[in-house]
Amino acid sequence: MENANAKNILIIHGPNLNLLGIREPQIYGGNTLQDINRNLSKLTENTDVRLGFFQSNAESALIDRVQQTMHDRTNFIIINPAAYTHTSIALRDALAAVKLPFIEVHLSNIYSRESFRQQSYFSDLAIGVISGLGAKGYELALRYAMASL
Repeated sequence: MENANAKNILIIHGPNLNLLGIREPQIYGGNTLQDINRNLSKLTENTDVRLGFFQSNAESALIDRVQQTMHDRTNFIIINPAAYTHTSIALRDALAAVKLPFIEVHLSNIYSRESFRQQSYFSDLAIGVISGLGAKGYELALRYAMASL
């Protein structure tokens, strides 16, 4: 994300999203993480938007990457915190600290699943939450972010 004039949007994928397309496709769909990233990149072709992608299964790596946005010209975050949605106060605190607008995305409808998945530590900080629309949710979040910058 080097271009000072570009609109820089960071896409963060949380734990186990590297297994998309293999892990429970009846819940998460058949798209791989690479498919999702490729489709998002296509949406920004011939624009001044630059995307960064980051996936980790480690909470500390996700926190470090969020904190890095304070220095790398990121303007907006789209995050699927995955299982950390329901457990990570530390990741929430990092997002609050960097003061960047963000959208929380979930492939599945977390409100139609187990009760523990219905609690999010991020939703009250997020500009919006997209849940249950599969990979299309990322695209909708990106379109919103692009229009708002």
